[in-house]
Amino acid sequence: MKSRTLLIAGLLISALSFAQEKKADKPKYNQELATSLGADKYGMKPYTIVMLTTGTAKIEDKAKMGELMKGHMTNIGKLADEGKIVVAGPFLEKNKENYRGMFIFNTKSKEEAEQWVKTDPAVQAGVFSYEIFSWYGSAALPLYLKHHDEVAKENP
Repeated sequence: MKSRTLLIAGLLISALSFAQEKKADKPKYNQELATSLGADKYGMKPYTIVMLTTGTAKIEDKAKMGELMKGHMTNIGKLADEGKIVVAGPFLEKNKENYRGMFIFNTKSKEEAEQWVKTDPAVQAGVFSYEIFSWYGSAALPLYLKHHDEVAKENP
């Protein structure tokens, strides 16, 4: 019984010291990085989300649709390279809202986000329509993009 109590006490002390060690490993606040990303005191900032929805156009020509989707992807890459898009991607399942995909734009201006989404050939052709929302998220969100190419073997 005594050895069991000592074992449990030892495990608890080890767990607590590990937790303290992990707590001490927390990165230090980086004012320069926070400022460069536009972070507020919580490390957050406003963005604009654009939800792409099914548009009104019904394009049966597969070659035409392929061309529009290629232009859609090229436009996403261009906007990402310009620092305007920080997240983009399709939804993997149908939903009652007919949401097809989303963009998170690096702006708090809905008007600016709308100008950017209107550069999309698939939006221009009516394949996609959109809804625009203000959103508040981590100011560090744009940093993931610099690592995306390191984990992607191919581009869609």
